[in-house]
Amino acid sequence: QVQLVESGGGLVQTGGSLRLSCAATGRTFSNYAMGWFRQAPGKEREFVATINWIGSITNYVDSVKGRFTISRDNTKNTVYLQMNSLKPEDTAVYYCAQRSNTWASVRSSDYTYWGQGTQVTVSS
Repeated sequence: QVQLVESGGGLVQTGGSLRLSCAATGRTFSNYAMGWFRQAPGKEREFVATINWIGSITNYVDSVKGRFTISRDNTKNTVYLQMNSLKPEDTAVYYCAQRSNTWASVRSSDYTYWGQGTQVTVSS
């Protein structure tokens, strides 16, 4: 079965950087679009970034544009989220997710598989 395992979360000060990784197993990684979502305490899960199967198309929520970068390495079956200039409002559990087709999507309902999440905390 498909498994997605996130890593790289932690505690960082405002203005700092983190790189999240999501390693996928269970089916051919390069066939599927990937996404990152986050959920802060007391809030609904929200879209952060998405990337298509080959990495040629990406999309971001407005609040992270210019600060976050999604990328993938299909030889390593891994998707990344480079987060720079972090702000306290970026504090959340970050989840990676995998679609069952090649197209990037901002809708959580379009994703089939989800990881367990990794905590990111940005201190002020």
